[in-house]
Amino acid sequence: MRVWHVIPVVALTLSGGLSACAETGTEIREPVYRGADPVGLGDDLYGFLVTMENAADEAEVEDYVTCVVAGYAVEKEYGFARKVRVYVNEEGGVWSADAVYSITPTLPRGAKTIDAGVTATDCAARGIPTV
Repeated sequence: MRVWHVIPVVALTLSGGLSACAETGTEIREPVYRGADPVGLGDDLYGFLVTMENAADEAEVEDYVTCVVAGYAVEKEYGFARKVRVYVNEEGGVWSADAVYSITPTLPRGAKTIDAGVTATDCAARGIPTV
């Protein structure tokens, strides 16, 4: 007759694995988009003032203003925009951008053009508002 010995199962500790999912000491940064104010400047030029909090850097603020411009162009049934200039400023954790874009129904000349429909769709996919 054979005797089977039952070996007790020892619980394994996952101190390294599960604790990695816990706090890592870094906090999650969520951008806060505060809105935009478009202003017609004459002809096909439009000014945009946008503000946001918790931006990582200037590039993130410029992405936001580009998304607002794309949304505005789509709303006005214009297909394209061209960046003329963007000034970005940060004060007390609040970032702002003062931008000027040319918005047109046809592709404008210049290197810094955007297709408004494509850009607005991309912005929505990335969670950046277009208004």
